Amino acid sequence: MNKSVDVRNHSSGREPVFNIPGVILAIMAICGIVFILEAYILDDGQSSAFLWNFAFIPARFSEYGGFYSPAAWLTTVTYSFMHGSIAHIALNMIWLAAFGSPLAARIGPLRMALFWIVTSIAAVMTHYAVYPDSTAPLVGASGAVSGMMGAAARFGFRRSPLRNSAAFVGDILPIGVALRMRTVLVFLGVWFVTNMLTGLLSVGVDNSATIAWEAHIGGFLVGFFGISLFDRRDDDRIDADLLV
Repeated sequence: MNKSVDVRNHSSGREPVFNIPGVILAIMAICGIVFILEAYILDDGQSSAFLWNFAFIPARFSEYGGFYSPAAWLTTVTYSFMHGSIAHIALNMIWLAAFGSPLAARIGPLRMALFWIVTSIAAVMTHYAVYPDSTAPLVGASGAVSGMMGAAARFGFRRSPLRNSAAFVGDILPIGVALRMRTVLVFLGVWFVTNMLTGLLSVGVDNSATIAWEAHIGGFLVGFFGISLFDRRDDDRIDADLLV
């Protein structure tokens, strides 16, 4: 069985420059469409209303009974498709392609969509726990992308060597093993320090430009500790490899 996989993949010609699963392309397309809508199609009043209705606003839960409102809970996911600038969306889409592609190739589109939802919610609920009364809208895919980075660390960043495959490979590393790997430790250290410094340095500049580093950490931790809940069974992964 493994032999047939090697023959099919290594005889498929040159490796493509871009190898992004459909579910990741779909997420990128939604983010792009939403950004174009907000930045270039809606007028100022419509854009403000769109931001209020679909961005995550902590005070909506603390002061306006959002915990009992389906519309408020919807914003715990819709905010992740919204971005404040070209630089903001460009950076998030680059990281989404880099970390989301191997994860989606590993766990499949449905689990990937669920992973996006769960890590998006975890990210903003972490932000809410720190700033429950804030009225500043929170937007961006960074929380979900941070979750993908956390998941990547549990695979030790091991990627498939086969052509036309971007998937993470091997069993999910036990937490103790992952935390003893130099590559993982360096990545975790750089990631946490960078997020904390950029978040702290942005405080006081402008609420709309403040980096919600707490949300990043919330998404990352859920991805790191919870990826095993989204992984496919061994037989499912074998079948997926045969279809590459």
